[in-house]
Amino acid sequence: MAKSTDTRPVIKLRSTAGTGFTYVTTKNRRNTPDRVRLRKYDPVARKHVEFREER
Repeated sequence: MAKSTDTRPVIKLRSTAGTGFTYVTTKNRRNTPDRVRLRKYDPVARKHVEFREER
């Protein structure tokens, strides 16, 4: 059976520090229909910052 990309789309998480660094991940659209905001490590800024979903 093939994977369904309808419920788990691939999203980009872009750093709010302005460095341009991104993480790529998937999310479950049924559980989180809004845009995702996560606090992750930005190696360019060398600290933890908020990453927001970019479409």
